[in-house]
Amino acid sequence: MSKNLQKVRFLGTGTSQGIPVIGCDCEVCQSSDSRDKRLRCSLLLESHQATVVIDIGPDFRIQMLNADIRVLDAVLLTHEHNDHVIGMDDIRPFNFRQGRAMEIYGMSRVISDVKKRFGYVFAEKPYPGAPRIATKEIGIGDVISIKDLSIQSLEVLHGKLSILGFRIDDFAYLTDVKNLPDSTLRSLLGLNTVVLSALHHREHHSHMTMEEAVKMAHWIGAERTYFIHMSHFMGLHDSVDRELPSHMHLAYDGLELYF
Repeated sequence: MSKNLQKVRFLGTGTSQGIPVIGCDCEVCQSSDSRDKRLRCSLLLESHQATVVIDIGPDFRIQMLNADIRVLDAVLLTHEHNDHVIGMDDIRPFNFRQGRAMEIYGMSRVISDVKKRFGYVFAEKPYPGAPRIATKEIGIGDVISIKDLSIQSLEVLHGKLSILGFRIDDFAYLTDVKNLPDSTLRSLLGLNTVVLSALHHREHHSHMTMEEAVKMAHWIGAERTYFIHMSHFMGLHDSVDRELPSHMHLAYDGLELYF
């Protein structure tokens, strides 16, 4: 694989409800620390030539404004859950600015779900001004090229649901993880940086706990690990982060990593 990835930006690091949760008075939701304000999970990849987003949830519009993104080449979808796809309509400004359809990559099942949810986009006679989307089906283990980025898809088990993670150069992004197949674990060897989801501290049927995520991070053995997709039950960013091993950290919205 080429080594062209220059920067990643965490656009959102929260779980499906986001933080603060509507109507919640817990210490995390009421925290004044900006790192405890978490939009729904999404990541920006930037190389010399390409700008790519992984997942496009309900906060996509404000995430693009916060990061001042003017050009977007493609969107990668990990899976079809609402907090990862429902911002699709907000690709329209990129359609207008760039004069082309947005390339959306996902598993066949996910693409089919997107076409059902956004039927008006794929109608025989689309509504004037509707998003323009070019769907691209990918499978587990595929390597796709977006300008100078080479991106490998990896299988992630979100409970019993098979979804996608992605490896780009020596960086990997794995959200909504409950377990990883052996084939994926082998594909993660030699990483500089891995991003893993960690919901909170209580057992969950389709997400790793913080403790499970730390154990998996040790097995993967990347030089640095960042945790995402956290609920308000995780605890305050500052308190939890200080308890982690020195090469592991809670990510937060707006955090940028350089390569």
